[in-house]
Amino acid sequence: MSATATRLRTGNVIEIEIGGDTVSALVLLGTSESVILDRCDGSTPFVVRQCDLGDVRVFDPSYA
Repeated sequence: MSATATRLRTGNVIEIEIGGDTVSALVLLGTSESVILDRCDGSTPFVVRQCDLGDVRVFDPSYA
């Protein structure tokens, strides 16, 4: 699903592609323009504009 079609919210767990690898990340803070993501792997959280994310899959616990 395109990031422009879905507004990511604080607390979402998402899956995105970074450098050709698929990674999971937690949205620490989400606004209509950008998000702060934490890969929960000990690395520093990073800021990304939502329009630059490309395809995003949002975890939906109702399907788990």
